[in-house]
Amino acid sequence: MYAIAGVTGHVGGYAANELLARGERVRVLVRTEAKGAAWAARGAQVAVADLGDRLAVAEALRGCRGAFVLLPAVEPEVNFHTEQRRMADALAGGVGDSGVGHVVMLSSIGAELSEGTGPLLPLHHLENQLRTTGVVLSALRSFHFQEKVETVLGAVLEAGIYPNFGESADVPKPMNATRDIGVTVARTLVTGAEASEVIDLEGPHYTERQVAETLSTILERPIPVVDIPRSDWVDTIVKGGVSRHFAEVLAELYDAEERGLLRSRGDRVLRCHTELERTLRDIVLVSA
Repeated sequence: MYAIAGVTGHVGGYAANELLARGERVRVLVRTEAKGAAWAARGAQVAVADLGDRLAVAEALRGCRGAFVLLPAVEPEVNFHTEQRRMADALAGGVGDSGVGHVVMLSSIGAELSEGTGPLLPLHHLENQLRTTGVVLSALRSFHFQEKVETVLGAVLEAGIYPNFGESADVPKPMNATRDIGVTVARTLVTGAEASEVIDLEGPHYTERQVAETLSTILERPIPVVDIPRSDWVDTIVKGGVSRHFAEVLAELYDAEERGLLRSRGDRVLRCHTELERTLRDIVLVSA
């Protein structure tokens, strides 16, 4: 039995799908019974558990051979880092209490850094907290998600522009499709691990301009890149509908990338292969 958190999102959903397709027994962690109904119809067990509830997490993972966990980077009620750290502590505590032997965690490039990375800092904390439990930890550190375009899709579809939060839109960056990450999660769980390790996931390289050009092709209209000056990052993110506090957290991540802090430092690298156009076509199709 494998426990999978985040099944209502991209990576967890792909991981659970892959495990079920392999004929494995799966237990999905969801916040309400309703969110688990479709999975139950496919033969998965459903465990209702808030990832910030240590006792519920422990019960949901108990008896499982392995588990996939993640920290949903949601907009905070008050303070992002305080709330994320609290959830990370509860999640790690539940893992330790459950007796599960192997955990695959969705982390990020840059999670080894203890400051200056905005929304990645809670992942640094969760990685370290999980290591204290004695569980065998496979930390999957991903580069950019190809699906990150969802965060600017409103500007693309409504204003007809592609905002770029960086000095240049012509710097190639690894971009991973979440379907590839989910499949890697499933394979890592089924294969198991004898010792903890950090695995960097690296997909095909694209520039932000290439993302915009691919969207232009799919939408059949020009989508020009608009470079957002550093001084306007926070205000521009706020206009997208988030709080100023959360916008400042996100802007710190853009700054970390501009300073070259986000680099591959894992024990080994696994390649992801899905091309950007496939992912963007799926996203545009859903939003149409």
